Amino acid sequence: MRPLEGLKILDFSTLLPGPYATMTLADLGADVLRVTTNTRVDMLDVTPPLLPGSEFSAAAAQLGRNKRSILLNLRSAAAIDIVKELITEYDIVIEQFRPGVMEKLGLGYEDLSSINPKLIYCSITGYGQNTEWSARAGHDINFLSLGGVPGYSGRIGQAPSLDGVQIGDLVGGTQNAIVSILAAVYSREKTGEGQYLDVAMTDGVLALHAIWGPGTLLTGESPEPEGTLLNGGTLYDYYETSDGKFMSFAGLEPKFWEGFCLLMEKPEWISLTVDAGDAVKNEVREIFKSKTRAEWEATFRSVDVCAEPVLSLTEALNSDYAKKREMVVDVPSENGENLRQIGCPYKFSKTPAAFQFAGRPADIQQTRENLSRFGFSDEQIIQWEAEGVLK
Repeated sequence: MRPLEGLKILDFSTLLPGPYATMTLADLGADVLRVTTNTRVDMLDVTPPLLPGSEFSAAAAQLGRNKRSILLNLRSAAAIDIVKELITEYDIVIEQFRPGVMEKLGLGYEDLSSINPKLIYCSITGYGQNTEWSARAGHDINFLSLGGVPGYSGRIGQAPSLDGVQIGDLVGGTQNAIVSILAAVYSREKTGEGQYLDVAMTDGVLALHAIWGPGTLLTGESPEPEGTLLNGGTLYDYYETSDGKFMSFAGLEPKFWEGFCLLMEKPEWISLTVDAGDAVKNEVREIFKSKTRAEWEATFRSVDVCAEPVLSLTEALNSDYAKKREMVVDVPSENGENLRQIGCPYKFSKTPAAFQFAGRPADIQQTRENLSRFGFSDEQIIQWEAEGVLK
């Protein structure tokens, strides 16, 4: 038994935010049926590296984990009728089109909730349903930009830094969609009614300014790059080592700062605190360059001062930490071999996540099987194939 068994989700999303949300919900037991098409390529499906002997990406094999798929040509009236039939059972919808697209197809919230009043309908967009930005295209850095994050990220006098992960997509989109859906499920259990969920990734980015946002609203003054406690304005930072790698140091609290100063053989710094100024910081930079990262790791292992190595992704995914926390898991693939994938971060003592099968490209065989499971006849499915409904 997994914690979300019994939830049934119809997934119309593409790229990253929605698919990651439904993968997580599926890991936790939800029955996710992905509605897709082979008439339009999902960029993430073909983003290298690809699985050996395949044109399907490793990322898509993870994001499609535990989900089943059907091919539907949503320009077909018959495909719309199929969705409306499915919605009698799949009473959670997640979609990621621009505002108005699902309504034009006849699949908007009002259309589908009239069939099933318990429907929970989650729309993920960049800029919400009701702004002058709503119709604009956008990607992660656009949501971060409009949300003010790059304005005080990076180094003084340099362009804002690009992140290795998609913060706007995954936090502003994915996590807020998951929370919204589960909160709506809880509400539905009490009221018997579903509702519409408007998740805007830029909203989620704005909400991330939990520390510096309140002060900006109070004073009207924006934080600057390398101007705060946590963005390089203190000794909380990354430091290059002699082998060109890096260590992180975050000893903000007095006891950690004191331990750091003693380890650096600089007891005279203790009274200065972590906000010791550029002169001390430059000296710390030079000290870190005196040893390799491995040597610093060994040095810091015996003290508790909030210092850790900056790992490559390969190192992080193969670390003892990742193994201990079961954050890399073996997932059966279509050819019977296991794929190594990133596991679920949510840990349950009695109802853990499960990884039943890796994602694979949607095809007509999957579509037949999944429509048959829902009770559609073989004759009807064959007719839809001939009419171009299932593609």
